[in-house]
Amino acid sequence: MANFGLADLRLVNPRDGWPQERAWALASGAEWPLNDAKVFESVEAAIADLQLVFATTARPRELQLPILTPRAGAGELYEASARGVRTGLLFGGERAGLETADIALCQAVVTIPIDPKFRSLNLGQAVAINAYEWRTRVADAPPPVFREHSPTADGAAMLGLFEHLERELDAAGFFHPPDKRPSMVQNLRSALGKARFSQQEVRTMRGVVTALSKGRGRVLAKLAAKKAAEGGEP
Repeated sequence: MANFGLADLRLVNPRDGWPQERAWALASGAEWPLNDAKVFESVEAAIADLQLVFATTARPRELQLPILTPRAGAGELYEASARGVRTGLLFGGERAGLETADIALCQAVVTIPIDPKFRSLNLGQAVAINAYEWRTRVADAPPPVFREHSPTADGAAMLGLFEHLERELDAAGFFHPPDKRPSMVQNLRSALGKARFSQQEVRTMRGVVTALSKGRGRVLAKLAAKKAAEGGEP
């Protein structure tokens, strides 16, 4: 991170706790990312204030997200940052990588095009490759173009939309059979995340969900009133 000008390090539930003296010993003087590192209990909390997050994984899984190389991903993230969008790259643990539920919170997947004959690549190497591509964009990019626009929705806003929609879908009996709910939720979040909503678009979508839920309530109330008028139980 220090080699390539990155300093905002966020750690999610570190296995051995934090801080770790060994990290400073191995940093060879590059202490500022460690000194300012923030620790979070969950991925959702770590990216809550970010508006565009790409997941890095060699296994895109079943989610239908855009698949980018580190160069293409760095280009998109840089251009978004130049517009004032708060961006991030999400890496998983070295042994198992990211969970599908974590990837579903992101808007694209970054995969390093390594030779299939030998796929082994450790976490430090993956970070260095992605950070290098970011640095080349910083060095080569023209001055940013600024224009008025609605801010991109951050992770907290998107999570609010997800949970709002999922509550109403639960009430409507959409998640059936129940054992399919986790995969259906992940697919919905992945599909909505790809849209890269603005804050205004999130508010609009939540308004749509609210209107639909109220509409369902009106239909049920009319049916109950009709049944009562006919002498039946409401």
